[in-house]
Amino acid sequence: MAGILYLCATPIGNLGDMTPRVVETLRTVDLIAAEDTRNSIKLLNHFEIRTSMTSYHEYNKVEKADYLTEQLLQGKNVALITDAGTPAISDPGEVLVRKCMQAGITVTSLPGAAACITALTLSGLGTRRFCFEGFLPADKKEKAEILEELREESRTIILYEAPHRLKKTLKELYDSAGNRRVTLCRELTKKFETILPTTLEDALIYYEKEEPRGEYVIVMEGKSRREKKEEEKMSWLEMPVEEHMTCYEKEGMDRKSAMKQVAKDRGITKREIYQYFLNK
Repeated sequence: MAGILYLCATPIGNLGDMTPRVVETLRTVDLIAAEDTRNSIKLLNHFEIRTSMTSYHEYNKVEKADYLTEQLLQGKNVALITDAGTPAISDPGEVLVRKCMQAGITVTSLPGAAACITALTLSGLGTRRFCFEGFLPADKKEKAEILEELREESRTIILYEAPHRLKKTLKELYDSAGNRRVTLCRELTKKFETILPTTLEDALIYYEKEEPRGEYVIVMEGKSRREKKEEEKMSWLEMPVEEHMTCYEKEGMDRKSAMKQVAKDRGITKREIYQYFLNK
């Protein structure tokens, strides 16, 4: 009978956030797969956990996932932990989870700290609808595509960033999305936790004098629906009325329905569109 893979959330700073369930699980599994065993040994020692560890990180995630899957198939229980937070979020754990599911191995998650959710709740920005982007890609072309997508995103946006790249990322977000409201969260749950509600423009000014320190979570407001509607309206207004009508008629609309939709797009009455064509 196959073992179980436990996804165990670890503290993002404050050790008091470690749940009793995670501690007990880490003590009783056969093996712990850790992102950095040198870092995780401090956590395990603090809670007097003596379970054997093996490394599982970005650079060995494929071959090590095969090894761990084999161990699970042999009946061993395995716990997966990251340096901080919940496994499989901006983390190679997703590879192992996928392989286990394909092999019919039971996977369960032991909830706990997650920097993205902690920052979102502290941001003061909208929390009903949000998207998580994690770290922006290093590849320039891919990053440009992602930034373009984020520019049009209406939900609250959550990103991670390292201190040495923070200023560059803030500039890229500003150049792409304009001067949005943003909350910068650093050292979450730790002694020097800092929450800075600001704007992208003011953040760039602030970090000209202050050197970024610690890992950051960037929470940025999405594009408002009002702004999106205004931009859409402006794009229609730049188009000749005849061409605008043709767009809908090509989609199969009859002329009367097309005139009604064109009027709505342009923020005018159907009578004005009718009069325009009558005058033509």
